[in-house]
Amino acid sequence: MKSNQLDSEEFEPRNGTFLLSAAAKGQTVRLVHIDAGKKLTHRLTELGLTPGVELMLVHDSGGPMLLSVRDSRVAVGRGMAEKLHVAEIR
Repeated sequence: MKSNQLDSEEFEPRNGTFLLSAAAKGQTVRLVHIDAGKKLTHRLTELGLTPGVELMLVHDSGGPMLLSVRDSRVAVGRGMAEKLHVAEIR
């Protein structure tokens, strides 16, 4: 995927979804889709990040992102966050 396509997807939601890396601090979202290989998908599901789960972005200072998910705190790298498609909870 070209970088301008990724930037476009990050800031212009398709079907109401956007990348977790574009979420705002304190925003609660629902995980819709994991766009990763088998190993990373397995690792993320072990951390409780499964489609349908609600999570909140607790901290984002440009490096790893701290998430609140299932009454736990989970840190994910920015690369991982760019593979997680989420939807805003209204």
